[in-house]
Amino acid sequence: MKLELGKIQINDVQKASESKVEANTLYINEEDIKKIVLEDEHIVNVSIEIAKPGDSTRITPVKDIIEPRYKVDSNSNVFPGVISKVDRVGEGRTHALKGCAVATVGKIVGFQEGIVDMQGPGAELTPFSQTINICLVVEPVEGIKAHTYEQAVREAGLKVALFLGKLGENVEPDEVETYETKPLLEQIAEYPDLPKVGYVYMLQTQGLLHDTYVYGTDAKHIVPSILYPTEVMDGAILSGNCVSACDKNTTYHHLNNPVIQDLYDRHGKDINFVGVIITNEAVYLNDKKRSSDWTSKLCKYLGLDGAIVTQEGFGNPDTDLIMNTKKIEAEGVKTVIVTDEYAGRDGASQSLADADPAADAVVTGGNANEVIVLPKLDNLIGTYDYVDTIAGGFDGSLRENGEIEVEIQAITGATNELGFNKQSARGV
Repeated sequence: MKLELGKIQINDVQKASESKVEANTLYINEEDIKKIVLEDEHIVNVSIEIAKPGDSTRITPVKDIIEPRYKVDSNSNVFPGVISKVDRVGEGRTHALKGCAVATVGKIVGFQEGIVDMQGPGAELTPFSQTINICLVVEPVEGIKAHTYEQAVREAGLKVALFLGKLGENVEPDEVETYETKPLLEQIAEYPDLPKVGYVYMLQTQGLLHDTYVYGTDAKHIVPSILYPTEVMDGAILSGNCVSACDKNTTYHHLNNPVIQDLYDRHGKDINFVGVIITNEAVYLNDKKRSSDWTSKLCKYLGLDGAIVTQEGFGNPDTDLIMNTKKIEAEGVKTVIVTDEYAGRDGASQSLADADPAADAVVTGGNANEVIVLPKLDNLIGTYDYVDTIAGGFDGSLRENGEIEVEIQAITGATNELGFNKQSARGV
C-alpha cells in the first residue's frame, strides 16, 4: 500500500462565523460543532473551548485526543467501521491538520483519565501542551451508563475531527510525505541484504472501558493479525479505553505512532520494515497464551530478524508483554520492548509485574509513580471534581491554594509506551 499524507500546518485556531482553513489558520463556527455533537441523544450539551500552547490553562479530565484527518481521493474515509464505512484504508491521499487536536473533556467516564496543562512543569510531560486543543466539554444525560457515555463521547470526538479534517480537503498541504509497504515477497526482494524488522503492536483490551477498536471491531475479539503500517495512519486503530492517562494510547497517538514513523524513516537504509502485527492484551491466561502463540508464529512466518514490541497499560498487560517477547525470541527473532515503569514513588520497587531473561533489550518511558506538584493555573477547561480520584491522584491531591499533587500517571501521555513522550531512563 502507498499512502500520501498531506500535512497542513495549523498555526492558530479561532472561533468565527464560518468553519474553514485559510492561511494556516483553522476557523471554527461553534454552531457547526454543536450540531454534530448534539446529534447523539446521550449528550445534552457541549461547549467548545480552545487551549493554546503557553496559555495558563488546565484541561481535565481528558478522555481522548484526535488529530483531524480526511481522505481526499477515496470513497472510504478515516476512522473506518466507526464513523466511516468499513472500507479498507491506508492508501491514496489523506490530509492532516497538524499542530491542532480535538480533545474530549467533561464528566468523567472512568477513573483513568487525565490532565493536560498548557504551561508549567506538567506541560513539559505531555505532548499535548504543544498542540492547539479544540476541547469538547461534554455533558451527558442523567443516569447514563459509563460504557454508553464512553461511546457517545468517543464518537463525538471522531465526528468533529473528521468534520475539521474535511475543511482541509482542498487546501494545498505545506508538505506531502509518501509511505509505502509492498506485498511481502516484493518487499523482501527489494532489500534482500537488510535485516527484516516488524512491529508487534499490543492493543489495550483488558475489559470493560479498556477497549481498542480495529476497523470498528473491539480488539478483545481478534486474533493477532497483520496490518499495513499505513492503515494505522488512516485511523484503522482507535482508542476507546480508560487505562491510566500517562500510558494511554489516545487516537492521536495511534494516528501518529512514532514507532511506525521511525521504522519508515530507516526503511531501505539499515532495515527492511515489512509490516505490523497487531495483538491484544487479554484478561484470561488461556487467551494470553493463544495471542502470544499466534504473535510469535506470525513473526516467524514473516521471516523477521527483529521485532519491536510495544505495550499499552501496566500490571496485567506486563504478562502479555513478556509472553510475547519470550516466545518471539524463542523463534530466533531479536526483540526490543517499549514499556514504562511503576516502580513506586522512590523508584525502588520492581518496575514490571513480570519479567524474563529473554526481555533484555528495553526502552522505558519513565516511572509513572513519580510525584509532581502542578501549580495553580488561571483557566480551567473541564472540572476539578475528579482530581482526587483519577489514577495517580489521591485524597487531598487538589490543594486549597489551587495546586495539584499527583503521580505523573495522571498526566496524559507522560510515560507513553510508544515513546511519544520526553522521558526515559538509561541502564548503568
